[in-house]
Amino acid sequence: MNEIGEKYLPIGTVVLLKNAEKKVMITGFASMSPETGDTIFDYSGCPYPEGFLNYNEVCVFNHDQIDKVFFKGFIDDEELDFKKVLVEQLN
Repeated sequence: MNEIGEKYLPIGTVVLLKNAEKKVMITGFASMSPETGDTIFDYSGCPYPEGFLNYNEVCVFNHDQIDKVFFKGFIDDEELDFKKVLVEQLN
């Protein structure tokens, strides 16, 4: 699968960021930068396949930084309802 699709891919989606060699799994949305604390990024993620090991390995990134989607996470009605609220809150 290589379609980037609409903004806010579901939790569990595995992506490769532009200019990166390591895959990332999306673990959250609207995350603040740990360095600056004032910039909000579209996603937070952890290394794939290792998962979350410690706070130093959490990354934040924006949708336009995604180069390739390897796996799209689980989508159900609850996820779709959440995404509507997320988009409303961020707009």
